[in-house]
Amino acid sequence: MPSILFVNRVLDPEAGATGRLLHDLAGAMAAAGWRVTVVACGPAEPPPGVAYRPAAPRLDGGRLGRAAALLRLATAALAAPRHDVVVTMTDPPLLGLLGPLLRRRGTALLHWCQDLYPALFPALGLDLPPPLLRALERLAALALNRHDAVLAIGRCMAERLAGQGVERVSVLPNWPDPAIAPLPRRAGGPFTVLYSGTLGLAHPMAALLDAAERLRDEPDIRFVIAGAGSRRAELAAAVAARGLSRVALRPAAPRGALSAHLAAADLLVATMAPAALGGLVPSKVAGALAAGRPCLLLGPAAGEAATLIRRHGAGAVLPADDGAALAAEIRRLRDDPAALEAACAAALRAVADLTLDGAASRFAALAAAALAARRRPAIQPEAPLA
Repeated sequence: MPSILFVNRVLDPEAGATGRLLHDLAGAMAAAGWRVTVVACGPAEPPPGVAYRPAAPRLDGGRLGRAAALLRLATAALAAPRHDVVVTMTDPPLLGLLGPLLRRRGTALLHWCQDLYPALFPALGLDLPPPLLRALERLAALALNRHDAVLAIGRCMAERLAGQGVERVSVLPNWPDPAIAPLPRRAGGPFTVLYSGTLGLAHPMAALLDAAERLRDEPDIRFVIAGAGSRRAELAAAVAARGLSRVALRPAAPRGALSAHLAAADLLVATMAPAALGGLVPSKVAGALAAGRPCLLLGPAAGEAATLIRRHGAGAVLPADDGAALAAEIRRLRDDPAALEAACAAALRAVADLTLDGAASRFAALAAAALAARRRPAIQPEAPLA
């Protein structure tokens, strides 16, 4: 079987969505017979059959840490033996620019786009001058067009890539964390609304706090916000300032406790800044649905996650800034147990086809096709007639 090299800042499944997805996929590819190597930063326990080449002994965060990781990943990947297929991901940002530097004779290049940079920079608070942002987008498009395939995690992302002039784009949706198993809803207790995931600039929380304030006089409803990120301290201050006693802040749940963590909720909430449409697909939505819980998405209606929820009736899609609509939907599901149970069943149907095995099979097929095309001899022109 051919060899494949993955390059990403994180491999640890506890270190965020890209680390979990890479850990899952690398393990599945190795189990299918591929010779798999991962270049990443920090300590990690790779899946069985996966070779790990650390680019740095620790995992640094922040903008400076990610910039340094880009250089370290480039150095480590260039020092790695030749592989048949090289896959770049999107942590740190602009890692796709590295791909063309890693091509060796006969190597196929894939870019697995989890987050679309530099398009996401404004939504993440990095306000570059428009001419510089456009220049970076052109540079990124040129680099991606030197890859043999670009894998987007949603149709909205694929359309945004195409709009930037990127070719050879395929859609490969992410799968829910295989560690999540649906558990029955508990009997009795308060009606629990859970937000579980990143607390960052692309995930506005004002509407969720507004809904909690609107429902503060209904003692049977409580909110739990679990996760980490750049906005956690700001969020904690806002909860305290508003006196929201029934909003509990908790750390992110470890992977081993994820099923019980999600099952403790009656429904889950996800948020997404409208400016991030096509730049990301919130992974927490698939996780919520895999737990057998409906998801209320506060975000753009045209996104991949929104389409999944609406198509199956597995929750609702609401404007990102509409706390009143969120409060009304929470009341509706609390007061209509039959509707809530129907939405729970719809949640499981929504993700029935989003599996690691299915994604790994399609990923392997795309990688093999790119490699075969790269190895195919060029057609020689016919000799001129005498």
